[in-house]
Amino acid sequence: MTDYFRPLAQTGDARPADAIPLAGTGSWFTHVEHLTRGGTAGILPVKDTPETWRERVSQDRAPIEGLDFSQPVIMGILNVTPDSFSDGGQFNSGSQALRRAQVMVDAGAHLLDVGGESTRPGALEVPFEAEIARTVPVIEAIRRKLDVPLSIDTRKARVAHAALEAGANIVNDVSGFAFDPDLGPFCATRAAPVCLMHAQGLPETMQVKPQYDDVLLDVYDFLEQQIELALSLGLCREQIIVDPGLGFGKTQAHNLALIRGLSLFHGLGCPVLLGASRKGLIRDIGQAPAAQDRAPGSIAVALAAVVQGVQILRVHDVAETRQALALWQASTTGVRT
Repeated sequence: MTDYFRPLAQTGDARPADAIPLAGTGSWFTHVEHLTRGGTAGILPVKDTPETWRERVSQDRAPIEGLDFSQPVIMGILNVTPDSFSDGGQFNSGSQALRRAQVMVDAGAHLLDVGGESTRPGALEVPFEAEIARTVPVIEAIRRKLDVPLSIDTRKARVAHAALEAGANIVNDVSGFAFDPDLGPFCATRAAPVCLMHAQGLPETMQVKPQYDDVLLDVYDFLEQQIELALSLGLCREQIIVDPGLGFGKTQAHNLALIRGLSLFHGLGCPVLLGASRKGLIRDIGQAPAAQDRAPGSIAVALAAVVQGVQILRVHDVAETRQALALWQASTTGVRT
């Protein structure tokens, strides 16, 4: 039987002496939820967890491309696609994309994620040539003007190669190295930091009756397996970010279970990224049919994630998220960013 431990995260100054820091963030915990494939096995004091697990979950996360994970990192979304669900067609040209990048950096984005293939539910695969043609000129334009880390949002080795040559720093793979068998070895050869995300199925069909034995543990096991793959290829754990993949082969119930259980993923020993911004979950629960009206709901999920120690927030609404974080931190922890 495999044991899983989910830190019961807390914030604030009323911190007991036996509390353990949560993955180098401002959150901490004294107890965990003990999970097994049979369900919840109970609540344990942290002293009753394995020492190796405590060491991994409490360690500061090493910087990646200069990003400091002791404070929430805002990843601004820059889609240069004609068909992304929220902003498709808005930033396709180099000049439009550069202006958008500048706006996001000025608003407080620490990292920009450039994508040339929509992976929304029902989207079809884009040829790698088209993906390169969309993303490389944008990356080159941003790199000439802005000093900000860039990730390339792609599942394909040839796109990653072109993007890194153009000046991207990180490869953000929504398939977690499960789509293109050449992508993992390429990233290892280049010693490129990666974000490994969980997705069940391909975008074309992933929302057709997704099923799990236990969504929280199934996603954890997949990410653990893909981390081991990355390590076997030559990457090191300090170069890996993980993302549970909200909306990628998940129902609303699956998404909510992942949000409630986010602190579990710190047991993987990597920074955790969450991309909830403007997704169907926000649309449905927040009753916001128009994507541009979903900032409040997106921010609510982002703050819930930060309490659980999530280090990276992938968002469309950078200024609004930054403002919410500043007020939340000032009012709960006294920290101002």
